[in-house]
Amino acid sequence: MTHYLADSADAWQESWDRQQEAYLPDREHRIATMLDAVGAVAGGDRPRVLDLAGGTGTITLRTLARFPGAEVTVVDQDPVLLALAAASLGDRAQIVSADLGDPAWAAALPSDGYDAVLTATALHWLAPERLSTLYTEIREVLRPGGFLANADHMPDEELPGLTKRLLAAEDSRREIRYATGAALSWRDWWGRVAADPRLAPLYAQREKVYPAEHGSAEWTPPASWHLQALRAAGFTECGLLWRGATDATVVGVR
Repeated sequence: MTHYLADSADAWQESWDRQQEAYLPDREHRIATMLDAVGAVAGGDRPRVLDLAGGTGTITLRTLARFPGAEVTVVDQDPVLLALAAASLGDRAQIVSADLGDPAWAAALPSDGYDAVLTATALHWLAPERLSTLYTEIREVLRPGGFLANADHMPDEELPGLTKRLLAAEDSRREIRYATGAALSWRDWWGRVAADPRLAPLYAQREKVYPAEHGSAEWTPPASWHLQALRAAGFTECGLLWRGATDATVVGVR
């Protein structure tokens, strides 16, 4: 059966990508480095990947483009983003609604033994103690030798002054893009969603899931904090896979 959003799914995906790239100019590169690791660890064309807090399925779409036979599960809680993921992916991936703040989230997965758990710019909404525990839970759904890659805002604590300058420059570039109409802001993108007759009911559901602004809970420690938490969670190898200015990708291997 054709998804009711199928006719607009590609356009919404493109709009989402442009909005996200205003925040993350190197977004595609950070995802590509994670997929390089998937290829190195899983080999062949059929890796088993968990796209954690996957939103519209950005990582999943790129995983399937690179590994057409991949078995991918997308997990998120946002009803709008999950609907767009389902419309874009069809039966090429499994879509799971689960709250990562709830320790029972993994029970909703169709299976375990994943080669890789990939997540990007999402887990900074979790409190420190919950993220530490989540790392332990993620380890349990990986096969031996599988890995977690978390790409997020992770400033280098040894460069506080330069980090402030980099962030200021990023803010300036982003505001220029908004002012010229080259990209929508986060708030404006969601305003378009709320105004769409087919997405408005899902947006109303989303308002109940996220009653407060995300920004009030954002927490972005340095990469060293994540590496320490991964070691404490029992990962055998922990390190940086990628760094770009004030962002990084940490990896933990089971």
